[in-house]
Amino acid sequence: MATVALPDIDLDGRIIILTGADRGLGRAMALALAEKGARLTLVSNDAKGVRAITREIEGIAGKGHALGVETDITDLAACENCLKRTLDVFGGLDVLVNNARRLHRGPGIPASGNNLPFWETDPEIYKQTVAVNVTGTFFMARTAANYFLVRGAGKIINLTTSLRNFFRERQSPYGVTKAAIDASTYIWAEDMKDKGITVNALLPGGACDSDPNRPPQPGRKLLPVDIMNPVLVWLCSSRSDGHTGDRYNGSLWDASADVDTAALGCREEPSIRGAGT
Repeated sequence: MATVALPDIDLDGRIIILTGADRGLGRAMALALAEKGARLTLVSNDAKGVRAITREIEGIAGKGHALGVETDITDLAACENCLKRTLDVFGGLDVLVNNARRLHRGPGIPASGNNLPFWETDPEIYKQTVAVNVTGTFFMARTAANYFLVRGAGKIINLTTSLRNFFRERQSPYGVTKAAIDASTYIWAEDMKDKGITVNALLPGGACDSDPNRPPQPGRKLLPVDIMNPVLVWLCSSRSDGHTGDRYNGSLWDASADVDTAALGCREEPSIRGAGT
């Protein structure tokens, strides 16, 4: 059930690839985008998860609005196949949402998560996290960017994390990879300047109620899983045209303000920018 009201923005006709779409934040974003009329390519490396979210989205938006594509984003050919399938079925692409990531918890990681001093982190888990979060995001963005450059328009939205996770103890490798995603966002935005393509970063603004494997922490209040959806809908729409190279914090959305004011109020100025040399 939605807990955060969506803005009055129509995404009918928008074609969006969303990675990591079958669970957690990805599923919440998929539901919001479908509610607003977008046509979605739903991407995950979990075939069962892809089928489930595709059926769920079709139940909301109807047949022809959802395409499930099982994709290993660490495989460039698989990313290119994902784009090809999207173009074959929907005839175009407007937005790429890079949400897929290897989390603190998951296969081969203790229930308490991979929050360890860096020297205790399993080297294989470190390598996998970098491969998915950094290389996989690059592969998907590179694939979409080459299509957007020919088209002369497009949007790339990269999921990142709170700045504190770039500096806190026990945040390697996850925080390391998300710092790389922030840097990639700003560099790609500069590379794409004046080409009709925008690149922005999006984050919840705190820990979300999105991980069923998260151990209980009495007294800790988690953000709702759909906290980013209002600003995501704005970023996927034409209202965000021309806005690029920014971080948007979903928890800063002010539902009492008009849509554009609320969206721009979500912008954060990361500490690593404007610092000179």
